[in-house]
Amino acid sequence: MSELQNPNVLMCGTGEYTTGWTGSGASTSDKKIGVVALTLFDLRRLGKVADLSMVGVSGKKFPEIRQHLEKNIAGVYKDMDVSFEEFPKSNLVDTEAYKTAIDKLSPGQAVIIFTPDSTHFPIALYAIERGLHVLVTKPATQLLEHHNTLIEAAKKHHVVCWVEHHKRYDPVYSDARAKAAALGEFNFFNAWMSQPKSQLETFRAWAGKDSDISYYLSSHHIDICCWMLDGIAVPTRVVASAATGIATSEPYNCVPQTEDTITLLVDWESVKSKTHKGTAVYTASWTAPLKAGIHSAQHWYYMAEKGDITVDQAHRGYDLTYDDTGKSWVNPFYMKYSPSESGHFDGQRGYGYISIEKFIDAVRSVNAGRTQPSDYDKHGLPTIANTVLTTAILNAGRISLDEKRPVGIKNDGDLWVLQ
Repeated sequence: MSELQNPNVLMCGTGEYTTGWTGSGASTSDKKIGVVALTLFDLRRLGKVADLSMVGVSGKKFPEIRQHLEKNIAGVYKDMDVSFEEFPKSNLVDTEAYKTAIDKLSPGQAVIIFTPDSTHFPIALYAIERGLHVLVTKPATQLLEHHNTLIEAAKKHHVVCWVEHHKRYDPVYSDARAKAAALGEFNFFNAWMSQPKSQLETFRAWAGKDSDISYYLSSHHIDICCWMLDGIAVPTRVVASAATGIATSEPYNCVPQTEDTITLLVDWESVKSKTHKGTAVYTASWTAPLKAGIHSAQHWYYMAEKGDITVDQAHRGYDLTYDDTGKSWVNPFYMKYSPSESGHFDGQRGYGYISIEKFIDAVRSVNAGRTQPSDYDKHGLPTIANTVLTTAILNAGRISLDEKRPVGIKNDGDLWVLQ
């Protein structure tokens, strides 16, 4: 074993979740200064990562992004260095700039991917094949076949490949999962997640074209359900239904195939009992009201043989009221943006931060020979292998909508496949 080294890290994607900057300016959501870049700047301050870089499609955005980060991060938190190398350079537009950025890294360094859903697979595979560790936002891929390919590629190249399912680190969700293990056979799960219609403006460039609201939002709770049911039940069939008409109308004018709200009905079968079967309903929407006081409405209900669990993630007994905007419910458990007493960033306990830090810790440990990438599959962490059923359900849902039929899920040897 060797000493822990600090990896260089490339951020793929320059948008809201990475920087808090969108195509129309600073984000108006609860991620006004982003999550990924802020976390990595702080991890660099704390001595866990080395050089940082960032890649997008257009280099023309970087002057505004740098100004935004300088003002809202370096200008707010003490000792926060917001420097990074950019790709593409010189105001160029390059859809494959990620290859140039990845090629500058050495094996054992890391790539964090927050780009449109349709680009996750080619970027992740390109990085893995060059010996780089990868953290990719959800959904890992849109196709189950691609997910299976990433599982095999990560094994072959002996790298860490995780999916950024940060809900697994929420103390409420993780505790609920532990409690569910004692409730016996699974019976019913119902999940709702929505964001306001303003998100259709933020995501207009890809909404309905490259992905849908089920991939974008339901992936959170589908993963939590799959995580809770690991070793208890497996999904066997998916039927999808959608509501339409708002996203495609004024003032949003998304492409004609954009759904407003998508619901997936999923059949589950017990892995231990021939008589026990369950059902799950996962619904997601990006046409919720604009002034509901929350950016993400999110709640779910779990019923099993010996009890049930109800979680309301949006209302945690902490609300603020402003004269100009009214009441809002806030969630500092996700990301705490207010500085510490010393003026430093103070969000290290937020589960959005922890999700990225745990990945960096795994990268450092594997590089030092202290652990193997496969070790993390055993601990309920969102590795690429542990999240395959989430992709299976999402992919089956998309096929069900497009082909207007139920879609089966089954295990074929070592692979999960769709029917």
